[in-house]
Amino acid sequence: MKEITPKKIEQLLNSKDNLNIIDVRETEEVKAGKMPNAINIPLGLLEFRMHELDKAKEYIMVCRSGGRSFKGSQLLESHGFHVINMAGGMLEWEGPTE
Repeated sequence: MKEITPKKIEQLLNSKDNLNIIDVRETEEVKAGKMPNAINIPLGLLEFRMHELDKAKEYIMVCRSGGRSFKGSQLLESHGFHVINMAGGMLEWEGPTE
């Protein structure tokens, strides 16, 4: 499974790359702030909302510390999706939030 650092994602966001970010934290956690343009699909609902995703796209998975996003990445990969896990999660994110 591929991994990416929060710093690298921040650089990609600054260069205006179109990133597909899925935040798998619970809705209450996301209220404190999420990465720009990230969509929130709590890990427990990911399996039931996979039909909303496009297998032609690459997704960056994010959570608080990297554990839940790792599990989410494994789930999506096992169903044929292209995913990258953000190592360290939002605890290491220093970029903008919304």
